[in-house]
Amino acid sequence: MKEKILITGAAGFIGSHLVEELVNQGYRVRAFVRYNSRGECGWLESSPCRKEVEIFFGDVRDYESVRRAARGVEVIFHLAALIGIPYSYEAPLAYIRTNVEGTYNVLRAALEEGVARVVHTSTSEVYGTARYVPIDEDHPLQAQSPYAATKIAADQLALSFYRSFGLSVVVVRPFNTYGPRQSARAVIPTIITQVLAGNGCVRLGNLHPTRDFNYVRDTVAGMIAVGLAANTVGRVVNIGSGKETSLKELLTHVETITGRKITVEVEKARQRPPSSEVDRLVCNNRLARELTGWFPRYTLIGGLAETVRWFEQNLHLYKPRVYSI
Repeated sequence: MKEKILITGAAGFIGSHLVEELVNQGYRVRAFVRYNSRGECGWLESSPCRKEVEIFFGDVRDYESVRRAARGVEVIFHLAALIGIPYSYEAPLAYIRTNVEGTYNVLRAALEEGVARVVHTSTSEVYGTARYVPIDEDHPLQAQSPYAATKIAADQLALSFYRSFGLSVVVVRPFNTYGPRQSARAVIPTIITQVLAGNGCVRLGNLHPTRDFNYVRDTVAGMIAVGLAANTVGRVVNIGSGKETSLKELLTHVETITGRKITVEVEKARQRPPSSEVDRLVCNNRLARELTGWFPRYTLIGGLAETVRWFEQNLHLYKPRVYSI
């Protein structure tokens, strides 16, 4: 059998898709899930791979539970993090404890338990508003939110363990991932859920930023390709489509797929502070292609169509008329 892999943040949006893909590829997977008294494991509860996955309940902020989870595994994919940007304005210390201290716990546990490799998940938010496009891995880092600041710290901490202690670390840096199971805090689920709920007017925040959207299956494929490649240790590698999409283009695509006309109302509560908004993100994915041969296979229209179909079947799990940070 293939290696045993630990995935932190396994019950979340990207994490649950990563679990399923690794199981489908024949890996033995241990899913690190945040402890709760109900014994629930998030999106893995209804996963077709649920019975094939070892569930480990713990908290990345607790070193001892992380070390026990790391025992006997060859690779760790570290995804556990607080990711909501608006909430990072309200509770920055919580982001430091989860994103920075949690990453430290994973790295230290990997070192102590002899884990062969740690694949650390970054985010394109660490670049801030693009100074040039497309954004490559040498682009300056600029924290425009407490969330981004903690992710920069976590990335650098991971790389320091590679340089200081010889821990095999790979930093994968996905751009804006979307798809089934995503939180409605993100712009694509926000639009889709409001449209499917019959809202005559979709409420959004800032309308001018552009993004590089990636379907979750492409993101997961990139994470595996980059994370497990022999020639990526000690590297930061972008995962993105290389295509820039405006909000206007995105709305037009959703209109086409759903057959519903969309009007937009800007809601102040959904807007970031002006200096905190990242205005432009578009990925240079050349390094990922050169090192691993990975490239995105889904078009934005194709990925959105699959996403809309999933939300049509699972709209009852969301609250389209409620804005939650």
